[in-house]
Amino acid sequence: MKVLPFTIPVPHDHTIIVLEEVLPYFYTFLHRHAEAQITWIQKGEGTLLAGNSMHTFHDGEIYLLGANLPHLFKSDPAYFQPANEKEVHTITIFFNPTDKLSALFSLPEMTAVKAFVEQMQSGFKVPDNSYEAIANRIRAIQQANGAGQLSLFIELLSALSADAGLQPLTSGLYTHSMTDPEGMRIASVYNYIMHNYSSALSLEEVAMQAHLTPTAFCRYFKKHTRHTFVHFVNKVRVNEACKLLVNGSPLSIAAIAYSCGFNSITNFNYVFKSITGTSPRDYMQSYSNTVE
Repeated sequence: MKVLPFTIPVPHDHTIIVLEEVLPYFYTFLHRHAEAQITWIQKGEGTLLAGNSMHTFHDGEIYLLGANLPHLFKSDPAYFQPANEKEVHTITIFFNPTDKLSALFSLPEMTAVKAFVEQMQSGFKVPDNSYEAIANRIRAIQQANGAGQLSLFIELLSALSADAGLQPLTSGLYTHSMTDPEGMRIASVYNYIMHNYSSALSLEEVAMQAHLTPTAFCRYFKKHTRHTFVHFVNKVRVNEACKLLVNGSPLSIAAIAYSCGFNSITNFNYVFKSITGTSPRDYMQSYSNTVE
């Protein structure tokens, strides 16, 4: 199962490509590519894996991902249910900062933009108060062509570089590089966990996905993700529980805990608070108060 690298079909007469997609769900495998990307999620909900970080995403959000940053927009389980009418709708701008654009970024007038593109490597989320302005710029780029499109693209990068509210997706600059075999192996593990978090996951079972012994797998996983296996699985489960708690699920807190793979409500409460800093009930109440 080769999921890395992923090739973006960039036409020979373009330095950037704008791709609009309407699909039943997002591409299902962790992947990377030489192009950086700016993705406007017009419709779609799920979990974003970017480097070694994990975030919930919703309709009307914009994300910036650096070149060769391993990532996965994982659609919520509801998108895979039979006969569901859900879909995802995105507009993404892809560009390779080290290819044709490298000469442009080397100009003295582009110093700030070049520095920002380098900072993009770890990924950013556009803040809510900048969403409308950035979305309008993306739409304008999509509708333009030729030199006009490139000019608007530079203006977009300049606007983003000046936005102090951009929210980093990782706690530090993500510089870890992987060979293709390493990428394929860790992607296989990520994909297995993301699709089976709701069931009991043993260390031995997941280590088999990487063709390693449990001891070797623990060292390998910590090296490539900066998380222990148990902590990563718990983050996935808590992330899914958070979505159920605030999305009006008819399930009780206990039922949500069990549906996300926890084997006791006590363990769920403890793990949830250790990761989010609050109890499940307080988390749900805080969200309700914010909405109101």
